Amino acid sequence: MHWIDWAICIVPLLVVGFIGLRVNKYVKGVSDFLVGGRVAGRYVVAVASGEAGLGLITVVALCEMYYKSGFAIGFWGMLNKPIIILIALTGFAVYRYRETRAMTMAQYFEVRYSKRFRIFAGILAWISGVINYALFPAVGGRFLIYFCELPETISILGLQFPTFGLVMACFLSLAVTIVLIGGQIMTMVTDCVAGIFSYVLYAAITITILMYFSWDQMQDAMLARPPGESMFDPFDTGKLKEFNVFYVIVGLMGSIYNMLSWQGGQGYKAAAASPHEQKMGNVLSTWRTGFSVLMVILLAVAAFTYMNHPDFATGAEAVQQELHQKINLATEASTSQIREQMLVPVALRHILPVGIVGAFCAVMVFLLISTDTTYLHSWGTIFVQDVVLPLRKKPFTPKQQMWLLRLSIAGVAFFAFFWSLYFNQVTYILMFFALTGSVYLGGAGAVILGGLYWKRGTSAGAWAAMVSGSSLAVLGFILTQSWAGYIYPFLSTEMPGVLTSLTATLESFGSILPFVEWEVTPDKCPISGQEIYFTTMCSAVFLYITVSLLTSKKPFNLDRMLHRGKYMREEDRKARPEYERGGKKNWKTILFGFDDQFTRGDKILSVSVFVYSIVLFAVWIFAVLCNTLLVKYFAFGPVGWANYFWYTNIGLTLVIGTVTSIWFSIGGAWDLRRLFQRLATLKRNVNDDGRVLGHINAEDLAFKEVEGDEDVEELVAIDSDQSESTRL
Repeated sequence: MHWIDWAICIVPLLVVGFIGLRVNKYVKGVSDFLVGGRVAGRYVVAVASGEAGLGLITVVALCEMYYKSGFAIGFWGMLNKPIIILIALTGFAVYRYRETRAMTMAQYFEVRYSKRFRIFAGILAWISGVINYALFPAVGGRFLIYFCELPETISILGLQFPTFGLVMACFLSLAVTIVLIGGQIMTMVTDCVAGIFSYVLYAAITITILMYFSWDQMQDAMLARPPGESMFDPFDTGKLKEFNVFYVIVGLMGSIYNMLSWQGGQGYKAAAASPHEQKMGNVLSTWRTGFSVLMVILLAVAAFTYMNHPDFATGAEAVQQELHQKINLATEASTSQIREQMLVPVALRHILPVGIVGAFCAVMVFLLISTDTTYLHSWGTIFVQDVVLPLRKKPFTPKQQMWLLRLSIAGVAFFAFFWSLYFNQVTYILMFFALTGSVYLGGAGAVILGGLYWKRGTSAGAWAAMVSGSSLAVLGFILTQSWAGYIYPFLSTEMPGVLTSLTATLESFGSILPFVEWEVTPDKCPISGQEIYFTTMCSAVFLYITVSLLTSKKPFNLDRMLHRGKYMREEDRKARPEYERGGKKNWKTILFGFDDQFTRGDKILSVSVFVYSIVLFAVWIFAVLCNTLLVKYFAFGPVGWANYFWYTNIGLTLVIGTVTSIWFSIGGAWDLRRLFQRLATLKRNVNDDGRVLGHINAEDLAFKEVEGDEDVEELVAIDSDQSESTRL
């Protein structure tokens, strides 16, 4: 990299770090460390969570997917567009979860179900999340080594150290420092500032790629794919075994089923100043992608064009030679999977000019650190809040709890470092996510949504759903990781008849089921991580409903959990809609989420999101009809599909990305200012530490709305006895 690239990469990082350090003084209590004091505005939530949610590993994973499948697979993502928009506008699940005032999902589980279930779910979420995250440093380290052309080893005081381990240690140390100093507040502020910087860099990278490659070159390279592996025609992808239509359909189902389940960014789910702000932050998130998604797609397409178009044959050969040499020298990257994973970064270094190389490196460093800080915070705090805290009879003092949280976060970083150093990746990143995530996600969706909306949901139903989902996921993880090294060799040598029967059975099922192609090969498990994920979801929903109906004795008091009606705090009444105070919903509330808390600007924002999404969906429906029912008259053909994606995925996104980048930069900066003002005047509640007593959050016990409830008054007395010597 040129010195200009290093400067572009390092200077914004220093600015972000300087701003982040200025907020350390606002961390005064446990709730500040866990959820930023619950005073964030919608733009801070949208921009910061968007930056943390994308992540370097996600960019690499998406590049890996789009390099294989192009535009075609993304076409089916529009299937879910109307539902996702309605969910965002109405605040489905997001609003109710914020109403519970829980700081972690498992805290909500104790309020809704039981303490034992909270501990079990906390352990499950922590194990699933830590293993899932443990691959992040490895991907980030490899990316920086390959993209920045760093040497394999570095000499320090005459001793040789592997660069891979040093790079991981460097960025993990930086991320840990940010989280340990300022918790969710500092994480949120640095993510938001990095996000604002990134908007400019996304635009620069996108425009550079479009200037370097002509659309004709991209189109020619992608149209050369054989039948069944089209990168444009979504009806011609039958031979794509990993990233196929079934992969997309399951992902769409999971986006609804598990919209609140994944706890990698749990601090953001409860950080907004009110349920309304949390909902509006979710609405804004439908606009925030802008240039980022387009940049990721174009990065993969640019790399594919560079490696496959005859105009760039010389450069492509140089990339292959470099990869071959590095893979042979790097023992930790011995699998063919790593070769595929690093192909796009190496190709991009050959493609991008001076200055833009630095911009891209800066973006990836921002994404690396933002995801590291967010995930370290989430998994470290979940272990303390949902495993250690419920088991303790007497509450911690705030100082004790803060130190324990910090120790747990550091422990997650150490585990991730050593896992990344020695783990041998044998599947695509997104498949690894599906496998490790489904250990928790398989059952969590049914438990979360059922508890928020169904009064008859029971602890027994929650246990059944979570145990079944996690068991199937663990079985799938073992099967996938052990297939090439143990299972297939054992079957082929010791039980060839079983292997033959298994092959015939899977191939017969694959021929019956739509969009599924199962083929038994020695190198990879025939059932993908996404297919295992689908099975866990179905089993969890069935068991949650069935067992709950069999064990339900009386309806659960949802109003008390959600702080509605007579349980609403006086201080919150002005910030809550009329229908929660006894009024009725109307059609605008049901369709658009409108209530008396909506300003004129909120209504314009919601309607614009709805109209834009419906128009895009109508265009999508038109394309589907032209290529199915009206195929004889209006079939697009390969070139027609290429033109379709040029206008919808590139042209339109360029316009939207320009507007939203300016909009969110201004909104994010304004909201950061208000965040600091609110933190400066915030009144902390010492009992707001994540404890639950008899299905009631400990912090609720001090408020007058619980008077007259004998069960709650007894809990107040118990809490007073426990807190007198330890907390106040």
